[in-house]
Amino acid sequence: MATFEDVCRLGTRLPEVTEGTFYGTAALKVRGKGFCRMWSEREYNRDGVHDTEVLVVFCEPEAKSTLLENHSDVLFSTPHYEGYGAMLIRLARVELEDLAEWLEDSYRRRAPETLLRRLDR
Repeated sequence: MATFEDVCRLGTRLPEVTEGTFYGTAALKVRGKGFCRMWSEREYNRDGVHDTEVLVVFCEPEAKSTLLENHSDVLFSTPHYEGYGAMLIRLARVELEDLAEWLEDSYRRRAPETLLRRLDR
């Protein structure tokens, strides 16, 4: 089981990541651009999810359906994210190794090239 504290610990290892808010919820940002955020109370109520905290991350749109299929116990989507390169992580079920990988992938979708080169060194 992961918490937002784990998200912060893993995410802030990436270059120039800061904690903040994104769409009004706790988030991590790279140079001011959000790359992951917690769901808001409105979203939990809208989609009827009450058994886990949920983290939104960016993903490659073409890879989304495969990721969701291969990790259906941890990853999911809702109609709100249909056709969009984002997926939802059930923090109560995610392994930290997978969480770190998905955070880095999301970071890579939002970070500028200069930071990606620094990360890859």
